[in-house]
Amino acid sequence: MEQINKQRLSVVCKILVLMLFMFCVQACRAEKECVMNSPDGKISMHFWLCSDKNAHYRVEFSGTAILGESKLGIIREDADFSKDLTLDSVSDVEAVKADYEMLQGKKRHCFYAANKRTFHLKNAAGKKMDIIFQVSDDGVAFRYYFPEKSQDIKIIKEETSSFNFIQGTKAWIQPIAEAKSGWCQTQPSYEEHYKQGIETDKLPFNNAGWVFPALFNYNKYWMLISETAPDRNYCGCRLKKDAHGNEFLIGFPQPAEVFPGGPVNPESKLPWYTPWRIIAVGDSLKVVAESTLGTDLAEASKLKDVSFVKLGRASWSWITLKDNSVVYDVQKRFIDFAADMGWEYCLIDANWDTQIGYDKIKALTEYAKSKKVGLILWYNSAGNWNTVTYTPKDKLLTHKERVKEFSRLKEMGIKGIKVDFFGGDGQSVMAYYQDIFEDAAAFGLAVNCHGATLPRGWQRTYPNLLTFEAVKGFEYVTFDQANADREPNHCCILPFTRNVFDPMDFTPVCFTEVPNIKRITTNGFELALSVIFTSGIQHFAQTPEGMGEVPDYVKDFLKEIPSYWDDIRFIDGYPGKFVVLARKFKNNWYVAGINGEDIEKNINLNLSFLKNNKTGVLITDGEDNRLFSMQNIKVGPTKPLGIKLKGNGGFVIKIED
Repeated sequence: MEQINKQRLSVVCKILVLMLFMFCVQACRAEKECVMNSPDGKISMHFWLCSDKNAHYRVEFSGTAILGESKLGIIREDADFSKDLTLDSVSDVEAVKADYEMLQGKKRHCFYAANKRTFHLKNAAGKKMDIIFQVSDDGVAFRYYFPEKSQDIKIIKEETSSFNFIQGTKAWIQPIAEAKSGWCQTQPSYEEHYKQGIETDKLPFNNAGWVFPALFNYNKYWMLISETAPDRNYCGCRLKKDAHGNEFLIGFPQPAEVFPGGPVNPESKLPWYTPWRIIAVGDSLKVVAESTLGTDLAEASKLKDVSFVKLGRASWSWITLKDNSVVYDVQKRFIDFAADMGWEYCLIDANWDTQIGYDKIKALTEYAKSKKVGLILWYNSAGNWNTVTYTPKDKLLTHKERVKEFSRLKEMGIKGIKVDFFGGDGQSVMAYYQDIFEDAAAFGLAVNCHGATLPRGWQRTYPNLLTFEAVKGFEYVTFDQANADREPNHCCILPFTRNVFDPMDFTPVCFTEVPNIKRITTNGFELALSVIFTSGIQHFAQTPEGMGEVPDYVKDFLKEIPSYWDDIRFIDGYPGKFVVLARKFKNNWYVAGINGEDIEKNINLNLSFLKNNKTGVLITDGEDNRLFSMQNIKVGPTKPLGIKLKGNGGFVIKIED
């Protein structure tokens, strides 16, 4: 018995020692933690160096940890900043404010307020690296800065930044495709379906990684992770993780994602800023859906003159009529269609140079000008990163070639270009994008990129960049019935992910049947997408014949749909289930909702943002899914508005002041 008691006492002592040790570790950490808060005090970022001298951070919301112990650091070929770090000093908290105008997006006038703090670090060799944190009421952002001066090119091998989620966190996240996979080796182009509501430790392994932005939910808290402000000295990044666990790491592109002869991984002289890692944070989806962090932290416009930039709506034949429609007579008909609708543009797609030719394109340009319609021409980004045979190609690869082609387009009166099939996210490809934006701006050309990466705030830096694809858009509905079947669910994810910060050329709104495809969305759903999705130029998938079959009030709605928005209100929704948004243009509000499930839903809309009672026009689905219904309704700030959403259906309400 005495021996047993001694053993028990020994076990108790060991437990007490372990508890004391853990207490000391926690106390030590607490003493070394540096905490900074958002202006409203709800979000807090905790920074510290562990005993192994690695840098870490975590994020809390009102005292609840929503992002656990996460790593910070960078490994250059010449210096390791992921371990053996010393904290040299910490700056005082600095209030940061930005007040700026966007030509496009969810808000015309944006305001950003945050608290900023810089952590000055040294590695074991005495090399310097700063980590800059900014915490706003809608999220946390951080970036790295190498303050030393050097004309030698430094190369980053790895970024060890991570996002370590709490057990039970769920993700809405898109896998990235393997480089040079897919049709004509055109991947990756951010065109996959999302994994939805899967706990982070149960996500399958994906070798190429996961794209930005990615949405996460823990209890009542929502986080949207992305990046913004990549300059020419950094690649486009992604998230990577093992098959198990809750921690995501920053990942770099695959080796094949390059401009010929250019770098994949980041390289630069010093000093050197990296892009911002952004975590939009809220205790509701409303905060995330309304956030403008992606442009708040983007670089201001590099263009001195933006007077030529014109947002707009466009007709486009290829989306439903495909390659054979890119001929003179059909394009003339679609120019007439745009003119009839009061839309600003008509897009002429691939093979225009061989099926129409430069001379007849010039004639079409003159005809379009007489109709007050601008033309946009398609280009193959070319290079050896894809095997696509569509033309024109190999005309944009060098500055000299771009100047020659863009001079010709300007002389012809062309207003913009659509460039397709880019080579991935390597640093050299990211620089190629920016070369195109800058050279196009010099000749007064707008730019639309397809088969492309995420724009990451470039629309603020280069206002002539009107939109990017980077989405499994409507063209995929026209390719395959399985994509058509998933369209309602897919569209109800995008307002919470891809389209939160950046313009998205989904090419929405199709009321007519697609050849060999059974479209399962209702006409009300399709009409609502004109409000739900934002793009600096909205290419509508409707044909002139199909528009002739809808009621005049639907046609009038699409004639008047704005090209940009002044403000946004998230009203209700859940990723993949349904979404209702309100967007403001001047004194008018447009409210739109879509149902991502084939289940009828009755929802009550809180319109408290209205100043007083108004009269609105409600357009929704009729008894048949291919019919519409219209009625005048009374709306106001005090009484919720009841709406019935058909399965896979939608509605719009225009509220005039």
